[in-house]
Amino acid sequence: MIGRLAGRLVHRGTDRVMIDVGGVGYEVHVSERTLASLPGPGEAVALYTELLVREDLLQLFGFPTLLEREWHRLLVGVQGIGAKASMAILGTLGPEGVSRAIALGDWGAIKAAPGIGPKIAQRVVNELRDKAPGVMALGGSLQEATGISTVDMAPPPNPVGPAPGQRPPSAASAQAEALSALGNLGYAPSEAAQAVAQAAGAAPQADTPALIRAALKLLAPKG
Repeated sequence: MIGRLAGRLVHRGTDRVMIDVGGVGYEVHVSERTLASLPGPGEAVALYTELLVREDLLQLFGFPTLLEREWHRLLVGVQGIGAKASMAILGTLGPEGVSRAIALGDWGAIKAAPGIGPKIAQRVVNELRDKAPGVMALGGSLQEATGISTVDMAPPPNPVGPAPGQRPPSAASAQAEALSALGNLGYAPSEAAQAVAQAAGAAPQADTPALIRAALKLLAPKG
């Protein structure tokens, strides 16, 4: 199985790219979000991949992070969600957005993806809600293991950034660490995931301590 491709981008289409790896051109289907983050033709590029095998078809789908690929694998396991629908959902929300929507039970956010109706969106949330905490917790360790995050794939949003040699922490890492901290405090995975997702939605750039503080406020007894 082809799990990752690293080479030179030679062609960009509307929903796919071609990557030259050692003289062999691999056509890889990508979401609009991923396509927008990739460099121009002739530049170096690396994507994690998932191979779709059918009797009459072989297709490669590409993802900038292992976290996004993990969500793709879970999404296509839902009845009524094929590879195209999964890519539409990930292209609309991104992996952190999918984690947040499913943890919060927000099927309306899933429905915002092109081609996804309300029944399918509700099914995605119902079937994957219990898996969201595990994927969110996995996000930080996956990116630590590879040293690659969406920050590396996309251009910086503004000229002001971290000092040279310092990489800003990814949203997935911060959420994973906050989720782990809440678990250590005794909160159930589902309620911790909901609180972290809600806190991350309110402050997408929050670091781990800020997420923990915000999530604890949300989890505090109301009275």
